[in-house]
Amino acid sequence: MNKVLALALFGVVMWSCNNTSDKPAANSETTEAQHEHHSSDAIELNNGEKWQVNEEMRPYVEKGESLVEEYIKGGSTDYKQLAGQVEEQNKLLINSCTMDGKSHEELHKWLHPHLELVNALTDESDAAKAATIVNRLRESYHNYHTYFK
Repeated sequence: MNKVLALALFGVVMWSCNNTSDKPAANSETTEAQHEHHSSDAIELNNGEKWQVNEEMRPYVEKGESLVEEYIKGGSTDYKQLAGQVEEQNKLLINSCTMDGKSHEELHKWLHPHLELVNALTDESDAAKAATIVNRLRESYHNYHTYFK
């Protein structure tokens, strides 16, 4: 069931990013299958440099990251609440997406597994396993900073 939810959310992400009112229509040669294929590939740098993420999107990544850091540093245990808060930031991130081209594709290579982690945290019932997922979310944000600015 988690995979179905993750794939559905990924579909919404792709639709949202490709359906903003100030962008031209998506290239008909770019299919959902191509986007899914790219999302499983390793993230690439932009000729050795980090990819630029648009200004509108950055605050939601930063807020999600700070929520995870505060949760860990504060010794919090309500991981369901954390999952809901990070999920909300992800929705805002997706809704603010106006990126396109290669930088957009590379961001989705980070975002898809990140969304899956949040879904896994939402569905987890074991506190020890949830703690592992929270640490993986922290690593996800560190990974974001490796490839994006």
